[in-house]
Amino acid sequence: MTVSVNQFRANLKHYVDEAIDNHEPLMVSRKNGEDFVVISAEDYAREQETLYVLSNKSLMHQIEESLATFRNNSGRTVTPEELEV
Repeated sequence: MTVSVNQFRANLKHYVDEAIDNHEPLMVSRKNGEDFVVISAEDYAREQETLYVLSNKSLMHQIEESLATFRNNSGRTVTPEELEV
């Protein structure tokens, strides 16, 4: 959703609540400047974590290896006892 800065200013609480409750970013457009986006702190933290994982070659390699073992059914099988911990 995109709203003008004037709409955003007039209905600030409504738009912030909507961004938080619906976990959807809100684009705010400005006539004489750059647009900006409003997202919840929780969604921002999630985005930052995703960017960190995607930029970390070691983590991405571990994920790729795990996916490969899952696909060819060669991964480690957890015992029922281990699940109870």
